[in-house]
Amino acid sequence: MKIRIQVIIESDSGTPELVQDVAHLQREELQPETLGLSLAEANALLASVQRAVVTQQTTEYLAQHATCAQCGTHRHRKGSRPIVYRTLFGTLRLPNDRLFHCPCQPHSTQTFSPLADRLPERTAPERLYLEAKFASLMSYGLTIKLLEEILPLDRLNTTSVRHHLQAVAQRCEDELGDEQAMFVEGCERDREELPRPELPLTVGIDGGYVHSCEQTTRHEGWFEVIVGKSITAEGTAKCFGFVQGYDQKPKRRLFELLTSQGMQMNQQVTFLSDGGDTVRDLQLYLNPQAEHLLDWFHLAMRLTVLHQTAKGLPQVINTEDGEEPYALRDPILKTLESTKWYLWHGNVFRALQEIESISMDLDAAGTEMSDPTVRKLLKAVEEFQTYIENNAGFIPNYGERWRSGERISTGFVESTVNQVISKRMVKKQQMRWSPRGGHLLLQIRTRVLNEELRRTFGRWYGRFNTDSREQEEPQAA
Repeated sequence: MKIRIQVIIESDSGTPELVQDVAHLQREELQPETLGLSLAEANALLASVQRAVVTQQTTEYLAQHATCAQCGTHRHRKGSRPIVYRTLFGTLRLPNDRLFHCPCQPHSTQTFSPLADRLPERTAPERLYLEAKFASLMSYGLTIKLLEEILPLDRLNTTSVRHHLQAVAQRCEDELGDEQAMFVEGCERDREELPRPELPLTVGIDGGYVHSCEQTTRHEGWFEVIVGKSITAEGTAKCFGFVQGYDQKPKRRLFELLTSQGMQMNQQVTFLSDGGDTVRDLQLYLNPQAEHLLDWFHLAMRLTVLHQTAKGLPQVINTEDGEEPYALRDPILKTLESTKWYLWHGNVFRALQEIESISMDLDAAGTEMSDPTVRKLLKAVEEFQTYIENNAGFIPNYGERWRSGERISTGFVESTVNQVISKRMVKKQQMRWSPRGGHLLLQIRTRVLNEELRRTFGRWYGRFNTDSREQEEPQAA
């Protein structure tokens, strides 16, 4: 069986303007591998159809500009130099005539290139979209292998894919509004007139670390990335991320995320964080109804570390002046349990008293004996005391909230750190990143995970093919 495939391009009146053979196929006995088109045949067919369609489109477009639209005078051509345009179905060299402007109208230049002006970007939007999407989900090398496997592409390399992803991310960054110290606007009377708000939003914020390519010392081998997730009462979630210290608009980024989930100024928002210096100010002044809580998970983990260290203390201390030995380990372990109980019930004052008691006991023990565990635990307890004092206003009654079914932990953010950072930048793909490169990758990756990247391209390019599946609300991650 012989198959001939043609492209027929008709005018508006239905008259054929171009009839061109694009593929010839030969089929013998029916076999599973000969049924329909193979991937190679489909790619060759798509590339041939693409060339035929693009040739006709560019020819008609140049013909429209061959004469002046005002007076109809034929424009003289100065020269022609083809431009390279990269599409999903191959790289094309398009004719690029340079024409003289008609003297009937004033112009700032003598010549212009109609096709180059119409196609300022040299890569098709759908190709940019696919490169950015897959490069945010896997390494640049795997992205190239995937696209070359399923599409008739050539001349792909990691540098161009990385540059395309960063260009898309930078365009998203340029659309972000200005940073503000406070996003709470209007008076309380105006907020009371707003429609009834939705149920509360819950926002968890955490951090992670990424290898730096700008390492000068061992200490500077990493930089911090802040990651967060916002969950509505219905369970739908959106995530965000940025490089701490590089991003100049962190509060604006978080505010826009909450606004995209329908946040109103009269709606309650609960922020949960580890209480670190890098995120303590990020969550402030975004909503007048916001409550800021210290995450119980991080608090309990610090207490667990102290408890495990205390188990290495000596059971008793023998004094040097001949007095009877006194117990050390068991009382400190018991006091740590009391500290945890007080913090669970939000009694920060009594918890700090217990911590101070432990510090005094360890300090006294350090004067009686030289034990590295005593010094190590004393330093850790002093750091924990400072941590509690700095976050005293963010410590609620965890037990009461837990019994009421309210969130007390950012456990749901731990998976987001793994999803946003670790899978792409740390674990299986242990590359070194610049702060700018890591930040821009995070912007595309979070948009892909939030199912927003295609809609972003649809906003930039009015006729971009938007998938109806992405018109639905993203599911909880």
